[in-house]
Amino acid sequence: MTHGDSAGPVCSLKFVTLLVVLGPELLFLGAGVQLQENGYNGLLVAINPQVSEDQKLIPNIKEMITEASYYLFNATKRRVFFRNIKILIPATWKANNYSKVKQESYEKANVIVTDWYGAHGDDPYTLQYRGCGKEGKYIHFTLDFLLNDDLTAVYGSRGRVFVHEWAHLRWGVFDEYNSEKPFYVNGQNQIKVTRCSSDITGIFLCERGPCPQENCIISKILQEGCMFIYNSTQNATASIMFMQSLSSADRLLQLQQAAEFYLMQIVEIHTFVGIATFNSKGTIRAQLHQINNDDDRKLLVSYLPTTVSAEAETSICSGLKKGFEMVEKLNGKAFGSVMILVTSGDDEHVTNCFLTVLSSGSTIHTIALGSSAVKNLEELSHLTGGLKFFVPDKSNSNSMLDAFSRISSGTGNIFQQHIQLESIGEYVKRHHQLKNTVTVDHSVGNDTTFLVTWQTSGPPEIVLFDPNGRKYYTDDFTTNLAFRTARLWIPGTAKPGLWTYTLNNTHHSPQALKVTVTSGASRSAMPPATVEAFVERDSTHFPHPVTIYAIVRKGFYPILNATVTATIESETADPVTLKLFDDGAGADVIKNDGIYSRYFFSFAVNGRYSLKVHVNHSPSISALAHSIPGSHAMYVPGYITNGNIQMNAPRKSVGRREEEQKWGFSRISSGGSFLVLGVPADPHPDVFPPCKIIDLEAVKSEEEVTLSWTAPGEDFDQGQANSYEIRVSKSLQNIQDDFNNAILVNTSKLNPQQAGTKEIFTFSSELFTNGLEHQPDGETQKSLRIYVAIRAVDRNSLKSAVSNVAQASLLIPPNSAPVFARDDFMLKGVLTAMGFIGIICLIIVVTHCVLNRKTRADKKENETKLL
Repeated sequence: MTHGDSAGPVCSLKFVTLLVVLGPELLFLGAGVQLQENGYNGLLVAINPQVSEDQKLIPNIKEMITEASYYLFNATKRRVFFRNIKILIPATWKANNYSKVKQESYEKANVIVTDWYGAHGDDPYTLQYRGCGKEGKYIHFTLDFLLNDDLTAVYGSRGRVFVHEWAHLRWGVFDEYNSEKPFYVNGQNQIKVTRCSSDITGIFLCERGPCPQENCIISKILQEGCMFIYNSTQNATASIMFMQSLSSADRLLQLQQAAEFYLMQIVEIHTFVGIATFNSKGTIRAQLHQINNDDDRKLLVSYLPTTVSAEAETSICSGLKKGFEMVEKLNGKAFGSVMILVTSGDDEHVTNCFLTVLSSGSTIHTIALGSSAVKNLEELSHLTGGLKFFVPDKSNSNSMLDAFSRISSGTGNIFQQHIQLESIGEYVKRHHQLKNTVTVDHSVGNDTTFLVTWQTSGPPEIVLFDPNGRKYYTDDFTTNLAFRTARLWIPGTAKPGLWTYTLNNTHHSPQALKVTVTSGASRSAMPPATVEAFVERDSTHFPHPVTIYAIVRKGFYPILNATVTATIESETADPVTLKLFDDGAGADVIKNDGIYSRYFFSFAVNGRYSLKVHVNHSPSISALAHSIPGSHAMYVPGYITNGNIQMNAPRKSVGRREEEQKWGFSRISSGGSFLVLGVPADPHPDVFPPCKIIDLEAVKSEEEVTLSWTAPGEDFDQGQANSYEIRVSKSLQNIQDDFNNAILVNTSKLNPQQAGTKEIFTFSSELFTNGLEHQPDGETQKSLRIYVAIRAVDRNSLKSAVSNVAQASLLIPPNSAPVFARDDFMLKGVLTAMGFIGIICLIIVVTHCVLNRKTRADKKENETKLL
C-alpha cells in the first residue's frame, strides 16, 4: 500500500513504504536520487532485516526527513528540499499491508538503519571514501538513535542531523570540527578553538568550573581536564557542518512571522503598505498597495523576504531612501508616512542620512535584531518621534511580535486598533504541552485572532476551547508552513470569558512555541481597557536605575487594583519580571492615578534591554477611579462685581457608567527598549541605596505623634532596609536644609519591614514645645507645630534621600508642666553644667580653707607644747 501526500515545495513530502525485501536477483536501483525542480526524488531508506518490528520506527523516519526538508530548504535559501522518499521494510514485518518492492534493495539504499553499533556507539555517520566534493556511500543510523528521544539532547534534532549527514553523502562535504585536535595556533601565535564559524561562542571549562583560557593552555598544550563548552543558542549563521545541534534564534523566521501577522491582522484597513529590503543597497519588493481586503493583505505577505543576504555590508540609508521613493511616487512627499525599519547589521554610515530623515516628515519606528545592530539606530526614532524596539536572539522571545503589535497608524482611534490580549513564548519539551487561558472581556471581541508559531517541522497539536466549550483544532487554523504560523480568526464578536488553549509539542525534540492573541473594541460607545508601557528615559548609566511606567485606563479613567507585571529581557541574561505598583510610594509618585511604576536596576550586561508589560484584572465592579487624575484648571463658581454676586454656570457633571466585569480582563503591551551602559563585568559591591520615602504622614494623638509611610527596600524599592533615621524640628526650613542637625528620635525598637509594607511608628511629643500663646478666652495654652522627616539606611550604611516633610500640630493642656524646645534644652543643659561646676569649685574652696585652718591650729598647738 502506498502512503503519501501530493504537495508543492516545502509544504509536505510524499512517502512510499514498501512491503518486502525480495531476493538478490532484483538489485537494480534505477536512476537513484534525482533533483527535479528543486526537489530530491527517489531517496531510499532501508531497514536492516535483523531489526525487529517497531511501530514507532517508520513515523520517526518520516518526521526526521520532513524536518530535514524544512531545515535544508531554509539553509539553502529556498533552493532544495526532499520531495519524496521510499522506506524499505524487512520481510519479517507483518503489522501492515505494505506495497511490493520493485527494483529497490538494501544494498543500494542511501540511508540504512541497523542494530549494529560502531566504535562511537549511536553516532550517526556517513561512509565517505572519496575526496572533497565526491558523493559518499550511505548514511548510517542506529535503531536507538531513531527511537530514543533522549539522544536529541546529545546530537540535536534528528532533522538537523540528517541534513548534516546529507551534506556528507550528496555533496562530499567534510566535517568542520576535529575531535582529535580541538585547538590550533593561528597566525598571531594564539590558541584558538577549532570551530566554524569563529562567531560561535562558549567558555573554557576546567576541572573546577568555568575558567579563563590561560588556565587551560600552558606552553601551547591543552591541560588535561580542560574543554570548550558552547552556548546552547548562537547568533552565528553557519554551523551545519560543525555542530548541527546548536540552536539559532533564526532572525529571518521571527521577522517573517511578525510581519505576516502585522500585515494580516494589525495594520488598519485602507492603509497603504509597501515593502523594501536592503544590504549594501536598497531594493523595492512591493510598491505601496492599499489594503482593502484579505486578498490585498495576502498579496503583500507574498512579497516578504525569504532569504538573508550573504553580504556583510549594511546600508540603512539605502533602505530608507527606497522607502522615501515609494511614498514620494504616490504622494509627492514623504510627509505623514510611517516606516518600520528592522535590521540586525551594523552601519557606521547611518549618520549620513540623519538630516534627510529629519526633514522627510516621516515617522520611523526602529527594531534592533540582536546585539550586533547599529549602535545609534534608535536615533532615527528619536529624530522622527517613532517607537524603538529591541529583539533579543532568543527563540522563545516574543519581542518581535510584540513590537509589530504595538505599532499603529497613530490616528488615536482606539476603536479601529487591535489590542493585544496575550503574548507568551516558552521552550516546550518533547511530548509536553503549553497550556494557558486568556480572557476576552466585554469591551473587546471583534476581529479576534489567535496566532500560534513554532520552530521545527509541522505545527504542534492545537486545541482551543471557547467559554461555551466549543473546540477548535489545528485543522481549523490557517497554516503557513513556510513561516511556521497557524492563525485562527473568530468571525463576529468573540464570546466573552475564558478561552483555554493547549499546544502539544509532537516533535521529538524541545522547541519554542508561542501564542499571540489580539482583538478589537466590541462597541464604539464603550472604549476598551488599554495599557501603555514606557520607560523614563532612553538610556541610563550604572548604577542609576530605570523607572518603568504602565498607564492602565479605560478611556480617560484610571483602572485601579490591577496586577501589572513588567518583563525585561537583555541579549544574554534570563528575563527579569517586576511587579509595578500604583500605591504612591517608591517610584510611584501619585497613588490611584492608574499609572503603575517601579524602579529597575537588575542590570546583567551592557547594551539594549526590551520591555513588555502584562496587565491582569480580576472581576470587580470598582475597577475605575471616580475621577480623572491630573492637574486640572480651576473651576471658579462665581465673582463679586460692584458688590453684586454673579455666579457662573454650574460645573457640568458627567455620569460615569461602569459595567460589572464578570471575567476581568488581560492586556499585553511592548514598552520598547532602553540602553544601559557602565555595568561592571565582575560582581560589584552594593551601590544601590533604599529609595526615597515619599508618602510620610504625621497625625497627632494627645501628647503623641503617629507616623505612617510605605517601607522602602534594601536596594531602592526591593528587599528590606536595615534601619530608619527619623528627625524632628520646629522649623520647616531647618529640617529641609539641615536634616542632620535636627532632633533625632529614638528608633531602636523600629525594625523595617519588607518593601511595600505599611509602616507605623509612634513617639512622645514631650521633647518639643513652641512656648505659650494667649488664647481669646484669656487662658494660656501650649501649642506645638513640629516637622518630621525620615530616611532609610541599608546594611552597608547607604542612605536614602530625605523623605517628604510631614507636620503635626499639638495642643498641650495649660496645667501641664512647661516643656522646652531644642534651644531651651541646650540652654538648660549649659546652665545646669555651669551650676555643677560652680558647686564643685565651691566645695574645693571650702575644703581647702578648712584644711588650712586645721593645719594652722595644729601648728600653733605644737609650738605651745614646745615652749
